[in-house]
Amino acid sequence: MTHQGDQLLRVIIVDDEEPARRLLRELLDGLPGIQVVAECCNGFEAVKAVSDHEPDILLLDIQMPKLDGFEVVELLDPGLPVIFVTAYDEHALRAFEVHAVDYLLKPFSAERLTLALERARTRKGRTPEIPYEEIAAAARPHASHLQRIMVREGAQVHVILIDDVDFIEARDDAVAIHVGPREHIKPQCLAALADRLDPDRFIRVHRSFVVNIDRISRIELYAKDSRIAILADGVQVPVSRSGYARLRELL
Repeated sequence: MTHQGDQLLRVIIVDDEEPARRLLRELLDGLPGIQVVAECCNGFEAVKAVSDHEPDILLLDIQMPKLDGFEVVELLDPGLPVIFVTAYDEHALRAFEVHAVDYLLKPFSAERLTLALERARTRKGRTPEIPYEEIAAAARPHASHLQRIMVREGAQVHVILIDDVDFIEARDDAVAIHVGPREHIKPQCLAALADRLDPDRFIRVHRSFVVNIDRISRIELYAKDSRIAILADGVQVPVSRSGYARLRELL
């Protein structure tokens, strides 16, 4: 599969089942031009391994504990080619929604794996324009409200339960998720994240703020047609006229 002058493809294998990892490793060991730089048994290990080893390709299972394959993709740079390796064909559409290079359905042959790796080789070094919100939307079942938010900080992954979120603030091309005195920065637009939240619990009170209504202590008039929401911890969040109208429907 390699040609003269081709560089080694550095590969990371991610699968929660050891026999599956072993079989995939054996297939890769039989192919020229491939170097397996890490094996991971869950999504957290995968995110750290990608940061540590900077692979060319990620061979990624989908159904795993802690973080599933789509949640892992959400946390990675969009330029990394991903080949999903799974025993379930129902995830194929979502896989290509997040611009996966290929989708290998177990069991597969060495020839089919070789084809997928060649496709990944052509993607190497080319960063597709993939909106983070598109990845985030595909990472969860449609028509369901978000139950947790994954935020990557270096090689570390924070799993933030929705119940713990006080408010979310727009920061240019990212959002700041406020949990008590801490804030977590995630590269995603506020509108896309707000669309995944339960509208009976989280209200966009301002073009730059979404608030957990359970955290609101009171609302005060700030200026004409302008108000502020005082949260239980004393934090003040601006409320626009349209945001106040939405609040009045729930409070």
